[in-house]
Amino acid sequence: MSLDVTQILLSAQSADGSIRKHAEESLKQFQEQNLPGFLLSLSTELATNEKPEESRRLAGLILKNALDAKEQHRKNELFQRWLALDAGVKAQVKALLLQTLSSPVASARSTSSQVIAKIAGIEIPQKQWPELIGSLLSNIHQVQPNVKQATLETLGYLCEEVSPEAVDQDQVNKILTAVVQGMNASEGNSEVRLAATRALYNALGFAQVNFSNDMERDYIMRVVCEATQSPDVKIRQAAFECLVAISSTYYDKLATYMQDIFNITAKAVRGDEESVALQAMEFWSSICDEEIDILDEYSSEFTADSDVPCYYFIKQALPALVPMLLETLLKQEDDQDLDEGAWNLAMAGGTCLGLVARTVGDDIVPLVMPFVEENITKPEWRHREAATYAFGSILEGPSADKLTPLVNVALNFMLSALVKDPNNHVKDTTAWTLGRIFEFLHGSALETAPVITAENCQQILTVLLQSMKDVPNVAEKACGALYFLAQGYVDAGSASPLSPFFQDIVQSLLVTSHREDAGESRLRTAAYETLNEVVRCSTEETAPIVMQLVPVIMMELHNTLEAGKLSTDEREKRSDLQGLLCGCLQVIIQKLGGMESTKFAFLQYADQMMDLFLRVFACRNATVHEEAMLAIGALAYAAGSSFAKYMAQFYQYLEMGLQNFEEYQVCAITVGVVGDLCRALEDKILPYCDGIMTQLLKDLSSNQLHRSVKPPIFSCFGDIALAIGENFEKYLIYAMPMLQSAADLSAHTTATDDEMLDYTNQLRNGILEAYSGILQGFKSSPKTQLLMPYAPHILQFLDALHNGKDMDDSVMKTAIGVLGDLADTLGVNAGPLINQSTSSKQFLDECLSSDDPLVKESADWARIAISRAVSG
Repeated sequence: MSLDVTQILLSAQSADGSIRKHAEESLKQFQEQNLPGFLLSLSTELATNEKPEESRRLAGLILKNALDAKEQHRKNELFQRWLALDAGVKAQVKALLLQTLSSPVASARSTSSQVIAKIAGIEIPQKQWPELIGSLLSNIHQVQPNVKQATLETLGYLCEEVSPEAVDQDQVNKILTAVVQGMNASEGNSEVRLAATRALYNALGFAQVNFSNDMERDYIMRVVCEATQSPDVKIRQAAFECLVAISSTYYDKLATYMQDIFNITAKAVRGDEESVALQAMEFWSSICDEEIDILDEYSSEFTADSDVPCYYFIKQALPALVPMLLETLLKQEDDQDLDEGAWNLAMAGGTCLGLVARTVGDDIVPLVMPFVEENITKPEWRHREAATYAFGSILEGPSADKLTPLVNVALNFMLSALVKDPNNHVKDTTAWTLGRIFEFLHGSALETAPVITAENCQQILTVLLQSMKDVPNVAEKACGALYFLAQGYVDAGSASPLSPFFQDIVQSLLVTSHREDAGESRLRTAAYETLNEVVRCSTEETAPIVMQLVPVIMMELHNTLEAGKLSTDEREKRSDLQGLLCGCLQVIIQKLGGMESTKFAFLQYADQMMDLFLRVFACRNATVHEEAMLAIGALAYAAGSSFAKYMAQFYQYLEMGLQNFEEYQVCAITVGVVGDLCRALEDKILPYCDGIMTQLLKDLSSNQLHRSVKPPIFSCFGDIALAIGENFEKYLIYAMPMLQSAADLSAHTTATDDEMLDYTNQLRNGILEAYSGILQGFKSSPKTQLLMPYAPHILQFLDALHNGKDMDDSVMKTAIGVLGDLADTLGVNAGPLINQSTSSKQFLDECLSSDDPLVKESADWARIAISRAVSG
């Protein structure tokens, strides 16, 4: 197949849509018909200096995409496809890529670096391409700076793609030596020095051994600190990025360097360009994150001592660090309050100040309050805004005892400023600060005297409702403050001080959601989120007002369905609004459907509501609307068995949601709704179970579905079995082997990090909930014997979990519950098996003496069931 690849690559970038489409189709066809020829042609294009830069760049990009993808299943396919290629073809492609590193064209070198790293990511873990690192390192001694620069860039990408375990220490040492030498001030070429500094950032994960050696660590730290003083702004920024990465990866190795680091970061924050100053500030935010985590571990009884000691760097730096951060607060940009994505020195300074407050608690207050008092009434808006921002930033961390007296003094001032300050930026920050006061210093959990009293509650509400009429960004923050004000009364019972003003609050929020400019600054979303919270935290006394809200919100949802032909942008906006309205109805359903006094009257609306939700689904082509799905789950739960009449119409959307692999959150939500339906309908769900179980089993077998959906699917098996009882018999032969293989896998998984451990425990919990539901579903049925063949495996799973010692409390509770269910359902037949189980008795004793009341309660019940089964 003779193709002019250059021309096709150029055509694929044509402004003319039809030429572009034709070229893309030719490339796709070439790839499908002759992959080796395709990869060789692209590598040759990339390596040939006479070819146009545009075609070379696209050739490299297509090569990269032929080796890697975002979705894990697709990535695995591409890996296998590369590994299966003829060794000669792979060798030619790799040789051409290495040759490109010496190209005079920067974009070709850079693209080639990325492709080499992608191949290395596939081959090095397979013990292939052993000569790569050696041949790259030999390039470092080249005279030409462009070859050196490209090679360092390649080493950096390589460290990003390959895990440290796959590279032996000798090679790691050589890579680090080459990179650190490239960063040295003696390196005359700034492009080389920049590539080396960026490469070090990626290589830090490989440097564990080197950072444990004092001499090597001193050398690396010296070179990084020197690079922060380079005349080139990009090198300075990259060097500070390295320091930020070192602060989290090697926190415990920093003590001897902290004084020097403080000096260079302070100099950068006070006088360098913003991109550099932001990274210098990020170093201190990162140290705060580390110390907050360590101190959290100290205070939780789960691990009495943390792996890493806390060096209290922030506490020691406080007297110098806080003044530096306060200075930055005065460097606001004029209209940053209008730009949602804004990030500048003043915002970074406030964020860091907030982290410092969480790290050191009360100690920060005397260092910040003089700044607040001095600036809060100054005529220049920057001073008032900075003082307000400083105060708002330190409200999380210090104790309520320390803050309450200050807040009592500040509250009236803030309420007045929110109405009267002439500057919108000051008002924006004031409303945000009020929200923080209500979030952290208001609510039934606080021991201190309340900040909000019967006396000032009305004044607070009057000001917030008035501010909701202000410019969108101020109104949005006022909604946020009201959100936390309402949240603080969630446990107030019938005595909520908001009840007398409930009608006004709801009315103001609805008016705000209809403002012409509600699309700006997330105002509409904030108004509905606040309305939801106000409803969620409301009392029985205000239920009639919530009831009046039902037809209003339903009408609004109805209006979104009446629109004629819409552009793509309008469709997206409509979908967002439908999401907000369905979310609002969900909260109302949970509230009114959960109270005996309102449930009957509320369910009069169920038919109309269900009709609206189905119409919301119908106006989406392939995807199911998440919020509508959640609202239906809530409605099913409230309506109970009478929900059955909607199933025939709803089922197609339920199935669509379960098939939605791409948007896995939708799939997970739909699985949760199946659980709600099971609890509501019980055996009335039986006619739909074949379809649901088929889809759930398909989901579990799919390698495309995100792993987070698998635990809730297993749990859903339990919900279905509980609902349909012995009718679950026909699914046992499909469900049980899946549960068994997942149980084996999860029992023997050694979690390498916290995220993996959390997932493993979620998976175990899902499997145990399935077993529990199946065992309870068959209880007192003549068919319990069908479960006997599975009992030994369930007990083995429980033994393995007990021996693994890495269960969290929720898994422990479910596991001991399953042991009880097994004894309860199988009775005397289970007795001998439980006696043979290696750890049942020990596990039961541990759970009986647990500090967690839920685990203990589960264990008490299991003990009774087990003793009946064993003594049978």
